[in-house]
Amino acid sequence: MESIFHEKQEGSLCAQHCLNNLLQGEYFSPVELSSIAHQLDEEERMRMAEGGVTSEDYRTFLQQPSGNMDDSGFFSIQVISNALKVWGLELILFNSPEYQRLRIDPINERSFICNYKEHWFTVRKLGKQWFNLNSLLTGPELISDTYLALFLAQLQQEGYSIFVVKGDLPDCEADQLLQMIRVQQMHRPKLIGEELAQLKEQR
Repeated sequence: MESIFHEKQEGSLCAQHCLNNLLQGEYFSPVELSSIAHQLDEEERMRMAEGGVTSEDYRTFLQQPSGNMDDSGFFSIQVISNALKVWGLELILFNSPEYQRLRIDPINERSFICNYKEHWFTVRKLGKQWFNLNSLLTGPELISDTYLALFLAQLQQEGYSIFVVKGDLPDCEADQLLQMIRVQQMHRPKLIGEELAQLKEQR
């Protein structure tokens, strides 16, 4: 488990943690994601300007805050999608009719990105095993093949949007190591807040 890269939650930077946990390394910083968000904002502004810079719609658009990022560190699906395009990776909505028609068993995929409101996290296969790399957890959580479909269905019931990541992920140490060995997890990781509460109780 030590070889698995797992960024834990800092502020509201879960989009950054989600991407880095997916790619298994410190590939994206808030500055780089902000740059992508600003680029998307500018593209949207130019599209709106085509209708005339004096139009009511354009003036209203300029007064609105960015839909791609905010001061808390939140980034939109468009930012995440554009960041992954750099790596030749594409996101497909898991429950879209187009994807469901393919009838692919989730265990035959390589990774998923899950989103609910402003939280993003990665579920990824490393070697021959699946892991929940949620930055709100104290560490990676092992997910068995039999539980994966149930886990994804449960997330959907809770209101999560799930995206399948398509394309070749960069090589990483954890993937190479876990091709040769299977890990077992005796104790599931806790949510970061739960661990802090327990430590306070022990004091």
